[in-house]
Amino acid sequence: MAVPKRRMSRSNTRSRRAHWKAVPVVTAACQQCHSPKLPHTVCGVCGMYNGRQVIEV
Repeated sequence: MAVPKRRMSRSNTRSRRAHWKAVPVVTAACQQCHSPKLPHTVCGVCGMYNGRQVIEV
């Protein structure tokens, strides 16, 4: 198993971890009822997806 030979400096560790950010959830408005929903998913309010009724709500 590979083991680091030397200890990684604090600046290298922090610069590597600088990309670990919390990203806000992207939402899109439903075309039918205009409620926020995740993109490429069925709307939980009206049950529409891509212009057609998928789920009876």
